[in-house]
Amino acid sequence: METEREPMAGGDAPAAFAGRALFEPIAHLLAGFTRPGLPGLVALDALLHQQAPSAASGAGQPLRFVRPPADLPGYEALIHATGQVPTRADDWHDFFNALAWCVWPRTKATCNALHIVETEHRAAAGLSGRGKRRDALTQFDECGVVVVSSDSQIPALLAAHEWEEVFWRRRARLAETTRFMIVGHGAWDQLRAPFFGLCAKALYRVVEPSWLVLPDAVRQRETDAWLAARLADPTFLATPRALAPLPLLGIPGVTAESGSADYYRDARQFRPQRRSGADAQSPLVD
Repeated sequence: METEREPMAGGDAPAAFAGRALFEPIAHLLAGFTRPGLPGLVALDALLHQQAPSAASGAGQPLRFVRPPADLPGYEALIHATGQVPTRADDWHDFFNALAWCVWPRTKATCNALHIVETEHRAAAGLSGRGKRRDALTQFDECGVVVVSSDSQIPALLAAHEWEEVFWRRRARLAETTRFMIVGHGAWDQLRAPFFGLCAKALYRVVEPSWLVLPDAVRQRETDAWLAARLADPTFLATPRALAPLPLLGIPGVTAESGSADYYRDARQFRPQRRSGADAQSPLVD
């Protein structure tokens, strides 16, 4: 049964994306919206309470989706203090953000809390600007992906930008051992119409093979809990350099153009790894 919706403008039905690669974490939610246009606030609140009834802000305030106030004091600050998530009407980006709260509630709440902690620490220290950790958190929230694999060589090779080796020569092994779990709502928005060079920011995780046979919902909850716990470590994701670029159109199944080895030899999209400074870091492989 389709979730009740408020009248919205026309456009693609969200269900049209349910079967596409990389939409797996939210596919079951998208499938419920079969009519053109996006659901309104009432429907999104109902979906959140159904999927993640204990979802709360970083300060523990129960969540609800609201139209952005005219005097928005600060996006993360508003969510933290009130649980109100600004959500624009007819906006795919904000729609996907709402779905991200449904499937990544612990991760989103942890990110929200960390934004406030970092802001307060910098203010107390007399520092201006957002700081590297907030920039890293924002990048991951917008375009993050967790690459989970039971083969430790896969994350290591991807982190080293060995694109052809992983995506082409080890394609069968990749399908057998590895899952790409999108976290960033901005990435889902861009994947509606993928473009040349589309890139995500990856964190890599190595698991036991038994993880791969868990039900999808169990894997999702477990990864959400794992990610929230890792993000709470102040040494984890301290700078945007800890995130690894991942060309999403290289993942098998995302575009039909990836069906040949030559596809992965275009350095405009599949760039080799470079070290450009003393502060460059290796991407996190956990």
